[in-house]
Amino acid sequence: MDTERTGEQARTDRGYRLRGPGCPSGAAGPGEQPAAAGAAGPARGRPRSEAAELAIVEGVVNLLEQGVPLADLSIERIARTAGVGKATIYRRWSGKEELFVDVVASIEEPDPELPGTSLRDDLVRLLEHMRRRGLNLRTSALLHNVIVQMKTLPKLWDAYHELVVEPRRRAMYAVLRRGVADGELPEDTDIELAGDLFSGPMLLRTVMRPDAPLAEDLSVRIVDSVLAGIRADRTAKAQVPPVG
Repeated sequence: MDTERTGEQARTDRGYRLRGPGCPSGAAGPGEQPAAAGAAGPARGRPRSEAAELAIVEGVVNLLEQGVPLADLSIERIARTAGVGKATIYRRWSGKEELFVDVVASIEEPDPELPGTSLRDDLVRLLEHMRRRGLNLRTSALLHNVIVQMKTLPKLWDAYHELVVEPRRRAMYAVLRRGVADGELPEDTDIELAGDLFSGPMLLRTVMRPDAPLAEDLSVRIVDSVLAGIRADRTAKAQVPPVG
């Protein structure tokens, strides 16, 4: 059962998922392969480096829980709250936007690991993540307030879309392309349109209709309904006699 948890409990349960300094595209999204061990990437520095990052994110979350608006958070204030120097923050994030995106990611539910057993299973997992995120937005006052504030800050909202939303959309497209390659979807499937058909109903209920029920079987019903429609269209096309 999805119950409301305090910000501290949620952070303890989920841990911080930081993209790391200088990593523009974030951690591997759902359906994407994580970087191999030893692969080139940003240096993490001494072990204390991660502790500093956690202190910085914790400092931002604490300020937000105290009711400080995002727009009023300065690097100076964050550094003072976290007990670090401003240079420590700028070594890890280019500015407030990237830092705030990491903070939001740390209090959101982590992106799911896909089973990879079938197109249907992967789609259900992706939509279930969207459903649970919708439930969290309804029950977590902190997350809800942060998202609402982000929408009033265009630069921050754009950064959130680039670093969080777009990787999730690409993950959906990757699943659909694998479905085409495996013969589970027609070869002429419009990937972008199909992605909208699967995610649209869930986004409508979680974003546009906050009072709409988010039943536990909603993800399964959406996926099965859309797949049935796509496959019925393929059958209908196959039955059309050739012209001439």
